[in-house]
Parts: sequence; C-alpha cells; structure tokens
Amino acid sequence: MNTELDSFLADGYVHMDKTLDHLTEEMSKIRAGKASPAMISGIHVDYYGSPTPLPQIANVTASDARTIVIQPWEKKMLAAIERSIFEANLGITPMNNGEVIMLTIPPLTEERRLSLVKQCKALGEDAKVAVRNIRHKLMEHIKKEVKNGYPEDMGKKKEAEVQKFVDDHTDKVNKLLDAKEKDIMKV
Repeated sequence: MNTELDSFLADGYVHMDKTLDHLTEEMSKIRAGKASPAMISGIHVDYYGSPTPLPQIANVTASDARTIVIQPWEKKMLAAIERSIFEANLGITPMNNGEVIMLTIPPLTEERRLSLVKQCKALGEDAKVAVRNIRHKLMEHIKKEVKNGYPEDMGKKKEAEVQKFVDDHTDKVNKLLDAKEKDIMKV
C-alpha cells in the first residue's frame, strides 16, 4: 500500500515538473524585443500536404538581436513559409529575397511591453492552477488511502510533503515570471 501511494505521489510530482517545463517553453515564445528562433518554432508550414513545424523544413537562426533568418532546405518552400508566417499573425512582415526569408523584429512600445507582461502573468496563473489541481488529486488520494487503513500520522506527513512541493513549484513559477517581466520591460 505504501509503495502504491509513493508511486502515485511521484507521478504527481513529475506532472508538476512538466507544468514548469511547459511554462518555460511557452514563455520562451513571447518575444522580449530580441530576435529568437523560439518565437517561430510553433509555426507549421504546409509541406507537401501535411502541416510540418518550420524548424523541420528550414534552418532558423537569429543573425543579430533584431533579425531572424529562415533558410529553407528547398527554395520552392519560400512562398509556403512566408504564407504561414503571415497566417501566424506575429505582427512581423517577412522579407523574401529569393534565397532566405528575413524577419526584422521591431522595438517594443511601452503598451506592447505591458501587454506581453500581462500575457506572461496569465501563463503563470495557468501553471499555478495546474499545480493546485495536481495537489488536489494527490491530497484526495492520500485521504482515500488513510480511509483504507494507511496510518493517519503518515498521511499527514505525506500531505505536508505534497504541500511543500506545491509551495516550491509556486515559488519557481513566480521567479520565472519575475525574470521574464524584467526581460520584457528592459528597454
């Protein structure tokens, strides 16, 4: 019975870690005024009839702090890549010179910076909610095990352990949000 509970808790902790990883990945897609290939990693291009992630059909690099260069493996994919960038509605106009597509990242306005910070905070709140939902499931499982004969004092220790893990993850989310906010608001 003890190993089953420990296994269930370990699984919950893995899900909390994945929530943090997902938050980090999503926040990397939010631009902070600097060009980053991660900004367009989620764009899918129609590649011979199937939607394919852009990095799988082209070399995506940041040539400087304001420019992303996309060099497709096949030149005939330039138009499809350009169309996908327009459809992604990034607010960036692609420039096609026949060889590569260049995306010039405009400097952020104060209003846009505040909007991006708000977007980051929404992502952070979603992550906190996900962690709390996992905590709720773990606590319910512990209570069920106590009802089924697991020692009550051990159950309380497990609940305290879960709460400490949740508090640690909430602190990590807050630190990620603070770092991203500073990055966005830095002119």
